Amino acid sequence: MKAFRELLELLAEGADGERLTKLAASRALGMSPDEAAEWEAATDAALRVRHTLVEHQRREAELSALVDTANDLARLRDPDAVLRQIVHRVRMLLGVDVSYLSLNDDVGGQTYMRVTEGSVSALFQQLSLGIGEGLGGLVAQTALPYATPDYFADSRFKHTTVIDTAVREEGLVSIIGVPLTLGRRVIGVLYAADRAFRSYSPDEVALLSSLADHASISIDNAQLLAETRRANESIRRAEEVHDRLTDLVLRGADAPAVAAAVAQVLDGGIVLHDATGVQLACVGKSVLPPAHVVARAQSSGRAVSNGDTWVCAALAGPELLGSLVLTGRPSLTDADRLLFERASLVTALLLLLRRSVAHVEEQVRGELLTDLLTTPDRNPGSLIARGRRLGVNLAAPHSVLIAHADGVSRGRLAASAAGHAALVGVHAEQVVLLTVDGDPDKVARALTNATGCPVTVGAAGPATGPVELAAAHAEAGRCLRALRALGQDGTGACMAGLGFVGVLLGDRADVDGFLRSTLGPVLDYDERRGTELIRTLRTYFECGSSLTAAKDVLHVHVNTVTQRLDRIASLLGEDWNTPERALELQLALRVLTISS
Repeated sequence: MKAFRELLELLAEGADGERLTKLAASRALGMSPDEAAEWEAATDAALRVRHTLVEHQRREAELSALVDTANDLARLRDPDAVLRQIVHRVRMLLGVDVSYLSLNDDVGGQTYMRVTEGSVSALFQQLSLGIGEGLGGLVAQTALPYATPDYFADSRFKHTTVIDTAVREEGLVSIIGVPLTLGRRVIGVLYAADRAFRSYSPDEVALLSSLADHASISIDNAQLLAETRRANESIRRAEEVHDRLTDLVLRGADAPAVAAAVAQVLDGGIVLHDATGVQLACVGKSVLPPAHVVARAQSSGRAVSNGDTWVCAALAGPELLGSLVLTGRPSLTDADRLLFERASLVTALLLLLRRSVAHVEEQVRGELLTDLLTTPDRNPGSLIARGRRLGVNLAAPHSVLIAHADGVSRGRLAASAAGHAALVGVHAEQVVLLTVDGDPDKVARALTNATGCPVTVGAAGPATGPVELAAAHAEAGRCLRALRALGQDGTGACMAGLGFVGVLLGDRADVDGFLRSTLGPVLDYDERRGTELIRTLRTYFECGSSLTAAKDVLHVHVNTVTQRLDRIASLLGEDWNTPERALELQLALRVLTISS
């Protein structure tokens, strides 16, 4: 116990994996094989806990840095200060050696270095790239992000002596560049680079692209305000609206609140959808934009007209996060169109944060559900405390539901079930719901409507506390298997709703005793001799006690069916086919199908 306490103390102190492993090695010396195995399992669990904590801390740090960046950029007015803040945030957010930003010179056909952080080479800091030259020139030319783990070995872009010399003098190896765009126009490139080999993940590319979108707006705002602060009222209004909407997101506003604010600013209706077309918020008339219109808005990066509505894509770089529809405004002034486009950028930030938070919450809830159903008696108090932090009172009565559908993924089924339960997750390849007052048949119908596929729901409970909930989960699984075996797909029920089958499969039922007393001799005969008397008996009853129909299903001669039934009569008694015995045998056959 002292050794285990040391593990927990090291975890509480934030010890790294090396310290935990060293402690494990030193304590394992002199232990018995069983003790050493238990100690090794405890160490592995501690390492997994540490890994989970580190991942959560990393995600929290990334989200915090992204929010701080959007907040800082929204408040800056001086163009040079905006640029310096952008490259500083990139370096901090991605943890790279060097970050820098180049701006395009459309007249000269070049993109030139504007601001750097972490650079030590004067030659690199003064570098200019022709459009299409080097990684940055290719990004500026194509308006697409590019990343390379090994710059000098990458042949996708044009190498020049001037550029390669500057990159080599700076000592850079890995580089990622994303475009700074305003509508269809590329105004520059935002970079992150390392002096060692590094492969940039898709999440890092999306994060840098989202930052570049906000940076573009901030650069544009700062430049326009510096040049025309007093003369251009529309730009001032756009900047104020962008600030207000960004502040809403930073304060934790949800999708309906942001949609309501945009609708108020533009004096129209607003409908917000995610990338799959699911409506997240609606103010006014509900409209689903056609896929080709969303694709046009995505490719152009601008608001596009669709009859009497306008559509804007919410993007993180090239990735579509959702769409924003403006209704009630058949025509827009340039100023209002600009406001609508700025609103889509803030909406993209909202959706990106929403996705990141949802991913973390889904992981935490999934871990709680797994621990609750696999080791409920290990530390019930800790499980209840973890549930309370997620807004789930496991000390209160809950029903346990298991949902199944053949035509839809478990992830989509779990997402559709989120609104019907206090806790939803995938455990042992099953979608499990904990609900306070869920009617299984009502939930089955709702999920069937939501997914378009028949959803079957087995239920048990209510149960209180981790141990009882785990037992209820096992009973819900038996109930689900019973529903499917009885051909009740697309419905929901608990054991009490299954009649005699539910009574036989309940917690206090002696299922094996019932089967042995009813079918025991036939089961033993089949097992000893490899015959198919049980199958023959089941088929005979399913065919309405018709010998002719049974022989067709079994693909045997009618005399064979007769001989098998005679053998069954010799094993079970001549009264086996009387109404009372036949009902008992058919019930036993159904239970045998469900429990096997």
